[in-house]
Amino acid sequence: MSAQKTARKTLFRFALLAAVAASLPACNAMSRVGNIGSAPELTKIQDPYAQPGYQPVSLPMPTPLPAERNPNSLWRNGSKAFFKDQRANKVGDLLTVNIKIDDQAQMNNQSTRTRNNSDKAGIPGFFGLEGAAGLNKILPEEAQAGSLVDLSSATSNAGKGAITRKEQIELKVAALVTQTLPNGNLVIQGRQEVRVNYEVRELIITGVIRPEDITAQNVISYEKIAEARISYGGRGQMTDVQQPRYGQQLFDIIMPF
Repeated sequence: MSAQKTARKTLFRFALLAAVAASLPACNAMSRVGNIGSAPELTKIQDPYAQPGYQPVSLPMPTPLPAERNPNSLWRNGSKAFFKDQRANKVGDLLTVNIKIDDQAQMNNQSTRTRNNSDKAGIPGFFGLEGAAGLNKILPEEAQAGSLVDLSSATSNAGKGAITRKEQIELKVAALVTQTLPNGNLVIQGRQEVRVNYEVRELIITGVIRPEDITAQNVISYEKIAEARISYGGRGQMTDVQQPRYGQQLFDIIMPF
C-alpha cells in the first residue's frame, strides 16, 4: 500500500510539472500554429498612452522661471527660423533620431603567484628525556629528537583573462514626442518594423531630450538622449530557429545544477 501511494505521488508530480510546462507556451504556440505558412504580422500603430503598462516619465525638475517677453522684437528666443521654428517642441511632433553606435573594447588581465614554505622543528635537549629511553615511552623507537617535525608547502596560482567586444549599429528612425516635462525637455518614443520575407526586424527607442539639441533639420543624435533605451532585434522563422525549444528553456530554469 505504501509503494502504491509513493507511485501515485510521483505520477502526480510529473503530471503537474507537465501541465505547467504545457501552459507556459500554450498561448504563443497556438498563435504560431495559426500563422503557419504566412508572414509574421506587423504591429498596429497604437496610442502610447493606451498601451498596457505605460507610465508617464517623472524626473527631478528645476524651479520654473518666468517667461521673458519682448513685445517689440520679431525674433523669438530659441528659434532657428525667422518666421517659425520647424523643430519638434510639443506632444505629437515628429523628429528623426540618428543612431550610430560603433563601440569596441578590449581588456587583458594576467596574474601569477608562487609561494614556498619550509619548517623544521626538533627537541635536541629536554630535561634529559630526549634520549631513546625517555622518547620511546611516547614515540616509536625510530623517532629522533633532533628532527621531530619537518613541514613544507608550495602553492602556485596563475590566472589569465581576455575580453574582446565590438558592436556597430547605424540606423535612422522617426520618433514621436509623447510628453513635455515641466522644464521643457521632451520624452520621445519611436518604433520601426521592417518585414523581409518571413522575418520582422524591429527597432525601438525611447528617452528624454532637450529641444536645444535638435538640429535645424529636426534631427537629434542618440548620444544626446538621456535615459535612452534602444532595442534592435527581430521575430519570425529565423529567430525561432536560433532560440532553444520551450522544453529546453523550462529545463534550464527549473534545474538547480
